[in-house]
Amino acid sequence: MILYPAIDLKDGQAVRLLRGDMDKATVFSDSPATQALAFQDAGCEWLHLVDLNGAFAGEPVNGAAVEAILAATNVPAQLGGGIRDMQTIATWIEKGLARVILGTVAVENPDLVREAAREFPGKVAVGIDARNGKVATKGWAEETDVMVTDLAKSFEDAGVAAIIYTDINRDGAMQGPNIEATEALARAVQIPVIASGGVSSLTDLIALRDTGVISGAISGRALYDGAINLEEAIAALK
Repeated sequence: MILYPAIDLKDGQAVRLLRGDMDKATVFSDSPATQALAFQDAGCEWLHLVDLNGAFAGEPVNGAAVEAILAATNVPAQLGGGIRDMQTIATWIEKGLARVILGTVAVENPDLVREAAREFPGKVAVGIDARNGKVATKGWAEETDVMVTDLAKSFEDAGVAAIIYTDINRDGAMQGPNIEATEALARAVQIPVIASGGVSSLTDLIALRDTGVISGAISGRALYDGAINLEEAIAALK
């Protein structure tokens, strides 16, 4: 199981939100690229980046910070937030991004996900963010009636590289991930599932790994707060 350190970008800074609330942001670094380099030096295999402003604006906002991270590091990075058309997808991949994460657009324009996955094999992931089993969009500001498993299954034949499943109620709350729901999703689809939201200890990571079906986990606040030591966690998950 791969551990993805998260760098959430708001106004050019690395922050963490509590349950997706933009008004409840804690700034962890004024230099996201320096933070990314620290994660790389600790041995991470991937980076998980989120353009929080972009998720609300519907277009990239923290592009300069993302480009600085890509320039400073050489591990693959995936990015979500505000990526809602083919031009933006193509631009990011040309700039060296290993994977784009399509969230809101996966609900509103699933054909774009399919087109992008065909055009850029292995480079398109679907971000499914859920509250109480139902998908939320537009930076989690809008809730839908779409069930998580139904949305995931609809992309089974699309060539999607991964599904990043976030339980919004757990995100940034340091209360542990929703292992049961994440495992159920991973068992329901063939697409690799990455857990996100609430991963706050080495115990959480090992519990996710021990399901045998979850391919990755994303952690942010716990790494910044020191609740998870990145080097130790990577070694344990090997």
